Amino acid sequence: MSMPVQPRGNAAVAFVVRVIVVAVAVWVSTLVVSGIELGGGSTGRKVGTLVVVALIFGIVNAVLKPLIKVLGCPLYVLTLGLFGLVVNGLLFWLVGTLSKNVGLPFVVDGFWAGFWGAIVVAIVGFVLHLIIPDSIDRR
Repeated sequence: MSMPVQPRGNAAVAFVVRVIVVAVAVWVSTLVVSGIELGGGSTGRKVGTLVVVALIFGIVNAVLKPLIKVLGCPLYVLTLGLFGLVVNGLLFWLVGTLSKNVGLPFVVDGFWAGFWGAIVVAIVGFVLHLIIPDSIDRR
């Protein structure tokens, strides 16, 4: 007995959707959290900056987060997962630092801005992923 084949969305479309979701979430964090600033002047330049920041965010999360989870496993267990908030804040702060170093007008001014920014990005990303149909957003 064979399983029915379910159509799978295009991987490139799913990738673009994820980048857009993160870019929108980062944009919301610039509006809500003091200490997170998006410069750049024109709307087009700001959108471009947000897309590049979203790509940097994705790379940092793909490369560093799994490593940190493995190495910090005892702290995750000891704090019942709350250590993840600190890690996310530090990674968001790192994204701000990397963005600034490559010349992007995106600034995360310290740990606390990164901490609250990471929370905003997580919440906005979660809500947007609820709205986007699964056929488009393959996660």
